[in-house]
Amino acid sequence: MPAYRSILFGRRAAIGALAAGALTLIGAAAPAKPAAPRWSASVATTDIGSFSIGNPKAKVRLIEYFSYTCSHCADFARLGSVPLKTLYVDKGLVVFEYRNLVRDPVDMTAALLARCGGGKAFAGNHQAIFAAQKVWLAKVQKASEAEMKSWYQGDLGARAKKIAAFTGLDALMRARGYTAAQLDRCMNDGVAQAELEGMTNIAFNGDRVRGTPTFFINGREAGTTTWPALKTPLDAALKGS
Repeated sequence: MPAYRSILFGRRAAIGALAAGALTLIGAAAPAKPAAPRWSASVATTDIGSFSIGNPKAKVRLIEYFSYTCSHCADFARLGSVPLKTLYVDKGLVVFEYRNLVRDPVDMTAALLARCGGGKAFAGNHQAIFAAQKVWLAKVQKASEAEMKSWYQGDLGARAKKIAAFTGLDALMRARGYTAAQLDRCMNDGVAQAELEGMTNIAFNGDRVRGTPTFFINGREAGTTTWPALKTPLDAALKGS
């Protein structure tokens, strides 16, 4: 190889090595930015036994009183859950608290089943029960008078088990991975039963709730029951107005 070509090749190799080294240094100096936390994965149990999701230091606290036998509550779960989660909760802007207002034995049964697995499992159970509401509620509407009467008699856990079997709520929960023994424990959980009754009493006697769904934003009733109408007072609260 001629001398000049050998020198040129050597220079090119040296330049390439320097460039590669510079890129390595640049990469080391600028590590990948960590992903922002998904606040909807942060779940807490409140003093009254309700579940809340989101940043506990969020500027806005949204409370929903709901009933599983309420069709408007199912509409909110269908239309509002995803945008509320992605636009507000995940960004750390809003912490969302679910509170039960139990209207009847069927509602109590669904509420006890939704709490199976604790706070981490609650949101998924909640959505699944509401997503199937038309199916299991149709069975309730076809129940005989004698059948419905039996739902108000005897031990609460036994009644819930009977209702769950009649409506298919037990099958829905088994499809989510729960065993019959786990479901029995949830429906016979005296602490959960007391917490649900306590939340209902707070709704009626403390917060003067008269229907579901009812929303409170930073302690004040929102004045709307639907999504996306709820966005307006939520955005106003975030702006401080």
